[in-house]
Amino acid sequence: MIELASWPLLSTLLSLPLLGALLAALWRRKAGAQWIALGSAVLTLLCSLLIVGAFDDQDPDFQLLDSASWLPGVNIHYLVGVDGLSLLFLPATALLFCGAVVAGWRRHSPAADAIPPGVYFALLLLLEAATLGVFCALDSILFFCFWEFTLLPLYFLVSLWGLGAGRQAAAVRYFLVMLAGGVPLLFGLLALAFGHAEQSGALHFDLPTLLATALPERTQYLVFLLLLAGFGVKVPLLPLHTWLPALAMGAPAAVTAVLVGLKLGAYGLIRFAIPLAPLAARELHWLLAGFGTVAILYGSVAALAQSNLRAVLAYASLSHVGLVVLGLASFSVSALQGALLQLLNFSVAAGGGFLVLAFLQRRSDSTDISQLGGVIHRMPLLSGFFLLFGLAGIGLPGTSGFPGELLIIVETLHSHTGAGLAALFAMVLAAAAFLSPFRQAFLGPLRNPDLVAADDLLPRELAWLLLPTLLIIAVGVYPLPILELLRPSAEAWVAALAGL
Repeated sequence: MIELASWPLLSTLLSLPLLGALLAALWRRKAGAQWIALGSAVLTLLCSLLIVGAFDDQDPDFQLLDSASWLPGVNIHYLVGVDGLSLLFLPATALLFCGAVVAGWRRHSPAADAIPPGVYFALLLLLEAATLGVFCALDSILFFCFWEFTLLPLYFLVSLWGLGAGRQAAAVRYFLVMLAGGVPLLFGLLALAFGHAEQSGALHFDLPTLLATALPERTQYLVFLLLLAGFGVKVPLLPLHTWLPALAMGAPAAVTAVLVGLKLGAYGLIRFAIPLAPLAARELHWLLAGFGTVAILYGSVAALAQSNLRAVLAYASLSHVGLVVLGLASFSVSALQGALLQLLNFSVAAGGGFLVLAFLQRRSDSTDISQLGGVIHRMPLLSGFFLLFGLAGIGLPGTSGFPGELLIIVETLHSHTGAGLAALFAMVLAAAAFLSPFRQAFLGPLRNPDLVAADDLLPRELAWLLLPTLLIIAVGVYPLPILELLRPSAEAWVAALAGL
């Protein structure tokens, strides 16, 4: 019997959505393509759970490695692996994409009438494969390829299946802004490799080798600032967030759920920018704290001013990811655990909230607050799930958002007291930014005639929503298993920073 650890589980994980995308694109009937996409997404989720089961939670090193020669002339390889910092993002990603497939069920767009019906689901699965690759890649150039590959399916999903007349402009803006952000990211990764070559005499791009050799101080500053700019576009950090409002309103809600729920930019800071340039990161801690604090305050205030539920969640996510960046500036084990918990919470809470809005929009044809009201009378289950996800987003005790926020706030008050106090104030604003729109849109009299005959959640929608709900409650009540799984890798991460 083959042991799980000896099987190329990560390569299998990446292959499943690619195979599903190919089959869905070739399938002529939409119903069959939908089931192929859902089956592929579910198999990917099960494979991610096998990976979690095969992982040794006491080992802080990279595990389940799978490698192959790719560009041997410049020492670039196909190298994938996971550690405690990246492991849980795999099932979180797979779960979110299962929901995205369910939310796209029976989706119709006049702009895409001439396109085979399975292409929408094929693009979703291609996006899933690229996203999983970002979390698995241990070669910096392979990571960059996965990072850039996420742009193509996103562009077509937004431009062809988006909402309103501004969908194409939103797709173009996102594509160009992210493409521009890729320039400093690539330069930073190349500067990292060349700086390492000056120290070791050989050119390397694999992350384990790069982490083992300290860069010269001047090179560290260059690498850190370039990577901060490249990842900051996707976090997003102010003023690099201009793509977010247009995309939140123009993209399909399921696609927005993926973008908001999976903070690839913040993961990039944790995986590459900070540990590969530790001296520069510690010296420029004020820069991380400043960006984080500004994002927290701006996102909370901007969310208060929105008139559409999608925009409310988008700006709230900007505030929440600002808290993660602020927590990273503390460079402590507890703060890193809190930041990772928050990023995982985004997947189930923010991503789940946007998927609920996708279900709502299909029934009401709007998520504008003025066009809603009394939704709870016709759809109590949908309203209840949206409330739970929103409460998890603002960190209500007993939900998955609370442990991470608490760890970050405690560490931040110790290391950056002023920023910590500002974050506490912004958390109050964030709560108001969610509860007030919820009251207007879901409570009170029923105003939208489209909702008079609307049904509550369908069985497939309810089945998916139960999974993140259980996670929100379980992690909120008892977060210790996840914290212990994160601890060895988090301690190694902090120890490497301390040793510079």
